[in-house]
Amino acid sequence: MATAATAPRTPAPTLIGSVRRALRLLEAAASHPGGAPAKQLAREAGLPLPTAYHLLRTLTHEGYLRRESGVFVLGDAAQRLVRGEGVQNRRGKITDALGRWRDTIGVPVYFAVYHEGEIDLVAVADSPARPAVDEWADFRETGHAHAIGLCLLSQLDDASRDDHLDRHPVSPLTPHSVRDRVALLERLGSLGRTEPVVERQEYAVGTVCAAVPITAGTTAAALAISVPCHREDQLLPAVDRLRREIGFLLTSVDFSISI
Repeated sequence: MATAATAPRTPAPTLIGSVRRALRLLEAAASHPGGAPAKQLAREAGLPLPTAYHLLRTLTHEGYLRRESGVFVLGDAAQRLVRGEGVQNRRGKITDALGRWRDTIGVPVYFAVYHEGEIDLVAVADSPARPAVDEWADFRETGHAHAIGLCLLSQLDDASRDDHLDRHPVSPLTPHSVRDRVALLERLGSLGRTEPVVERQEYAVGTVCAAVPITAGTTAAALAISVPCHREDQLLPAVDRLRREIGFLLTSVDFSISI
């Protein structure tokens, strides 16, 4: 039998001090619906004023607090937490919306955004009868070869696009892919800002895809569909139907472009 001297000790939990301090500031701010100044929040949270300023700037930048007329109030991100509208919840709503379109149009539907310098495939809605394209090569690294990436890259400014291509160099994936960076930039420059981007077997042999740009603030986003080559005649009619629905999609309470 283990004695007090030999009994195994349960490891103490690892506590992240900065997280604890930030949470205390949020609790202090939440107790003042009309807002409170930094000095008052620091005092109530038991924090040195320089530490409180640093955390308040971070919380404001991330949207958990908002500064108004010299006082801090809870921001939109904190309100979403209260309402249970976290990232996973929003992505679930997006998936549901895409699923309805998949069933209506009869093709796989994809939604992607350009987030923090990378292509983020947020959600895909497909079915056994209408499977999505197999992501055999990382979508983030091969934006030059698929409709989603081409559509997102076409929405970026020159500096952001150059930065992306410096990190993810152009390399053909199939015999149909764009061959080099110069050819890619020429292609992107020829695309209309609101026109769909069509890609034929550039990412996956046997598949054609189309993506439609979505304009919502400063976020580059795209909706896309794919069909096998033998059904290519269905691609553009499906894209036209998708474009007609985009206005409804962006105003629906079930869909948020904010990820």
